[in-house]
Amino acid sequence: MRAALLADIHGNDLALGAVLAAVREAGIEMLLVCGDMVGYYFAPDRVMEMLRPWKKRMVRGNHEDMLALARRDPAALERIDRAYGTGHRLALERLSPADLDELTALPATASVDLDGYRVLLCHGAPWDTNQYVYPDAPGELLERCAAPGHATVVMGHTHHPMLREAKGVRLVNPGSVGQPRNRRPGADWAILDTGSGEVALKHERYDPTPLVEEAKARNPGVPYLHEILVRQ
Repeated sequence: MRAALLADIHGNDLALGAVLAAVREAGIEMLLVCGDMVGYYFAPDRVMEMLRPWKKRMVRGNHEDMLALARRDPAALERIDRAYGTGHRLALERLSPADLDELTALPATASVDLDGYRVLLCHGAPWDTNQYVYPDAPGELLERCAAPGHATVVMGHTHHPMLREAKGVRLVNPGSVGQPRNRRPGADWAILDTGSGEVALKHERYDPTPLVEEAKARNPGVPYLHEILVRQ
């Protein structure tokens, strides 16, 4: 079978729409999502609505952890606003209690059996949601990521696509759907073929102009939010 690998959507419904259209066109029915559905951008409710009909497995990212903290601590929400913009605040306002419960209760990791092909999903690294594993990570770090008993480990968090291998385990980061940091504007994702074990990194273009303008209007004090969407 084939599965679509997604990570770091970050409330960007425009990017997610472009990716899901490509997923449908490819005839793929299963999504594996490596966390950070919320944070930074402004359509968390639309993102959840778009993901809801799909067969999928998801894990939580550090922004879901921040969402849980913001939900119980107004002072923390103020700090998050200043550092990351108002995406979490909008998630608290716009998502239903059931959606908030679902997102914040997601596991940090998930072992998924796809017709006998075992995949480990995580956000940062298998042992730490906040651990960055970049494409140029040293061999020792990659070897630690090679979870025994799994053919592939799928990670997010860095917003940089990656294909590496360690100890016979394929290590994949599909890149970020909603906020690329690799100076290639658009939406990144990947396809995993469990028959061959091969992974194809994919990239979809979309027009980020409406989101750029919304970020400028909503969060003028956090210019990173709009600049990163078009940085080359």
